[in-house]
Amino acid sequence: MSAADDRLLTPGEVAATFRVDPRTVTRWATAGKLTSIRTPGGHRRFRSSEVAALLRGDSPQGGGR
Repeated sequence: MSAADDRLLTPGEVAATFRVDPRTVTRWATAGKLTSIRTPGGHRRFRSSEVAALLRGDSPQGGGR
């Protein structure tokens, strides 16, 4: 999958994937378990490829927050 095809997910979408509360996803981002991207409005977004890798049990890819 190329970077252009990598969809950005909301905390709610990631939470639904893992069946956790969206606040848990935010805690994961704060702890560095997932890399988040901030929108101009300050909201977090997550790369679908990184979420899929975490779901498979792979170590996260990517850089900073």
